Amino acid sequence: MRMVKAGIIGTGFVGPMHVEAARRLGFVEMVALAEVNADTARAKAEQLSIPAAYGDYRELLSNPEIEVVHICTPNTGHYPMAKEAIAAGKSVIVEKPLAMSSRESRELMSLARNANCVAAVDFNYRFYPLNQHARAMVQRGEVGKVYAVHGSYLQDWLYLETDYNWRVEPDLGGESRAVADVGSHWCDLIQFIIGQKITAVYADLAIIHEKRMKPKRPVETYAGKELTPEDYEPRPITTEDYGTVLLKFDRGARGVFTVCQVAAGRKNRLYYEIDGSKCAVAYDQEDPERLWVGHRERANEILMRDPSLMAPEAREYMHTPGGHPEGYPDGLKNFVRNVYAYYAEGKRPAADPPDFPTFEDGHNEIVMVEAVVESHRKHSWVEVKY
Repeated sequence: MRMVKAGIIGTGFVGPMHVEAARRLGFVEMVALAEVNADTARAKAEQLSIPAAYGDYRELLSNPEIEVVHICTPNTGHYPMAKEAIAAGKSVIVEKPLAMSSRESRELMSLARNANCVAAVDFNYRFYPLNQHARAMVQRGEVGKVYAVHGSYLQDWLYLETDYNWRVEPDLGGESRAVADVGSHWCDLIQFIIGQKITAVYADLAIIHEKRMKPKRPVETYAGKELTPEDYEPRPITTEDYGTVLLKFDRGARGVFTVCQVAAGRKNRLYYEIDGSKCAVAYDQEDPERLWVGHRERANEILMRDPSLMAPEAREYMHTPGGHPEGYPDGLKNFVRNVYAYYAEGKRPAADPPDFPTFEDGHNEIVMVEAVVESHRKHSWVEVKY
């Protein structure tokens, strides 16, 4: 595989994880980063051992040796940066959400298609081996007709009134928070596994902390806080901490999921169960080495992640033998591996269907989230119009 040179914009919580995942591939060189100002860029570049540092992302985009750009900024930066990256002739990997609105994401989808560039969105939970295996079970007919899906995405990182992050601010994170931030992952994963699209939603959203205490100085996502009461100022909150959404799918399945970012003790629990006519399957992201398989007429099963026991389609996403755990960093590595291998081999969307989430997938999730927000306001079912 030829060496690919890349750059990254934004190195807060998830940016360094992108850097690590790309470096683990062995054929990607991270040559530059861009941050909010030159001082921050230099500090981050030294921390991550990246040669070039820019205080303006446009300088990174003008670097001719950079072929692929990762965009890992707060949400409001995704659309303009991706648009300019495509115009600069780069391929792009964008953290979700792709944009702040479906109008923006539709434009990005069109620009990427016209440029025939590699344009990916990070829905990395698809790339856990057992989720690949669950998808293979559905495709082979082992689950049977999918009757229903249900599950949740629960976190406690915004449990306290003093927990604060840019994601709670609609100008930076968007009109929806819990559904757009983590519910979008759940919905993308379920549609990927069962091969059905969400066609209608009925949503109930709630703000638990109507006021939060914002630190007077920046605090990175998930970072520990050593602040006193004098270090905070009160801010009103307009984005949801909680949501439950009923779902209809295009091939008859029904579903429901709950998102909650004030669930004490739940650190990052993406859970789903798929109920089919032949069996059920269930998965918990906080326990990523096990897939539960439920039966009516014989004993239930627990499938451990083990290449020797799993579908061939899932084996390429495993890099260690059974009993040697793989988790979040490995799912992210599998995602960027698919993107970079596709790019390095000279494949492009006009001729070769991508094996990773594209700007179309990112757009579809934004359309779904907008339907959820509309449904909550109307207290009714809303059709998802892709």
